[in-house]
Amino acid sequence: MYTRVGGRFRVGVQEAHLQQEVLQSKWSLTGRIAFRFCLVYFGLYCVATQIITSLVPIPNVDLPDPASLWPASQLILWTEAHILRISNPIAYVETGSGDKTFDWAVVVCLLIVGALATAIWSVLDRRRENYDTLYKWFRLFIRIALAGQMFAYGVDKAIPLQMPFPDLTRLLEQFRDFSPASVLWYSVGASPAYEVFAGCAELLGGVLLIFPRTAMLGAIVCLVDMVQVFMLNMTYDIPVKLLSFHLILLSLFLLAPEFRRLSGFFFGNRTVGPSGQPQLFVSRRANRIALAAQIVFAIWLLGMNAWGGVAAWHKYGGGSPKSALYGIWDVVELSIDGQIRSPLINDYGRWRRVVFDFPKSVVFERMDDSFAWYGASIDTSARTIALTRGGEKNWKASLKYERPAGDRLMLDGTMDSHNVHMRLVLVDRSKFMLVSRGFHWIQERPFYR
Repeated sequence: MYTRVGGRFRVGVQEAHLQQEVLQSKWSLTGRIAFRFCLVYFGLYCVATQIITSLVPIPNVDLPDPASLWPASQLILWTEAHILRISNPIAYVETGSGDKTFDWAVVVCLLIVGALATAIWSVLDRRRENYDTLYKWFRLFIRIALAGQMFAYGVDKAIPLQMPFPDLTRLLEQFRDFSPASVLWYSVGASPAYEVFAGCAELLGGVLLIFPRTAMLGAIVCLVDMVQVFMLNMTYDIPVKLLSFHLILLSLFLLAPEFRRLSGFFFGNRTVGPSGQPQLFVSRRANRIALAAQIVFAIWLLGMNAWGGVAAWHKYGGGSPKSALYGIWDVVELSIDGQIRSPLINDYGRWRRVVFDFPKSVVFERMDDSFAWYGASIDTSARTIALTRGGEKNWKASLKYERPAGDRLMLDGTMDSHNVHMRLVLVDRSKFMLVSRGFHWIQERPFYR
């Protein structure tokens, strides 16, 4: 706090007085009750969900949400059965959805615990005038927790990874068969530049949250980002509604002390003073060390997310391996047991196309526009394809292939004890408008097709 320069000494003394005034502040009864509830509810929500696991990112390792572990899971399942009155309580199963019955039960439990804890705390601690010290540390936790989510989702979009470009099978599907969620997912995926932009916006909010002087701007950026995400989740039925809504609430919690200053600046056309947010320590040196620690942690957090994101990009994203016979192939000739273009065994119907996209799967498109998925093992040296069908141990297919030209393919072999012969022609992927249209600076007329 003491410096060798007189001017700096006076500034240091002023800072000390300001800090002392903040510590001696008297909160309103409403403010104290609201803070107690926010600390309990938001604290438990962050600890119970993916928010806490995002702060310890480990590439190729998915840590379970703490709420899904014993004993918390037992309390939540009890809540499902006895409070939510769900006749058949659903155990926690990771499906990729953040809006499962279990997730809603978590929120109900936390609301109940938050309300009870706030009531008890308010009675036992009714004489306390403020929570300045507890508040500044809890605010730091919320800043870091929110930044962790911005980093995780921001990296997944900036690579881009979260919304992939439509795969070959998706290019064949009728738009009418897309769910609202798929419409949004693949619309964003079809424009990687926009996805990268959205990811950078989320990363910007996270980075700004790390620095105390830019934390308010970071909270504003996060609020704008999350309001947009929440509206997309609500209007396209994306199952991340609960999480995105809570990220909005966390942003508002960080902005709440600044509402009066923001209102005066934007709506009152008034000059506003500096933020009154207390620093973590009285000593300037201690605050600098704390800031350095936050920056180091943020760099580590970003690095781990980027590392995991790049690995995922090469594993199952746009940079992942493709099938050795990659492409969409039209069936121009098909015979089953010597009968030309006869219906395939059982009720599959005739095949229209065969899609080789991913290394371990093959998709057959039927004449009625439906798809049949098969597991595949392609041996390029022996030129053989072994097919399996989901969980049916007695079902098997073994085919040999010949590729007399780059756009020609012959398949011969057996499939479920039937002899199969197919002659295929490669579809030019660049003929799909979604793939080839690209970007144009100059357009004489709108192009909607």
